[in-house]
Amino acid sequence: MNCDSGIIEVVGAIIHKDGRYLVGQRAAHKSQGGKWEFMGGKIEPGETPEQALVRECREELDLEIEYERIIDAVVHAYSDRTIRLTLISCSPKQGSEPKALEHQQIRWVTREDMETLDFAGADRELIEKLGADFSSRT
Repeated sequence: MNCDSGIIEVVGAIIHKDGRYLVGQRAAHKSQGGKWEFMGGKIEPGETPEQALVRECREELDLEIEYERIIDAVVHAYSDRTIRLTLISCSPKQGSEPKALEHQQIRWVTREDMETLDFAGADRELIEKLGADFSSRT
């Protein structure tokens, strides 16, 4: 869903398991190539953020998730577009394991590990906004 303001609505998954969070490195040929991000993508017309998250996790990871709640959102301007990234807390459904279908690699990381990775701007902004309180919000 795109707002009249030109802001692209995007959803991201804070997929957590055993104190770690799933992140992916964007393919080199894509916008923000090589940067790390939370899984997700654009919200399609008629979708809720929750529906978009379930679809994106299936498409990008072949992963079934349990939706929990919206954590936070940020509007971020890149050089070519402006997005509103809404982060949603979720966990993998029992027996469902992620596969890197669209990312160069995926990795389970701690909150501290996130400081060493080169995240895309909107994702980094949310990480900094959530700060040390990040873990208690999932």
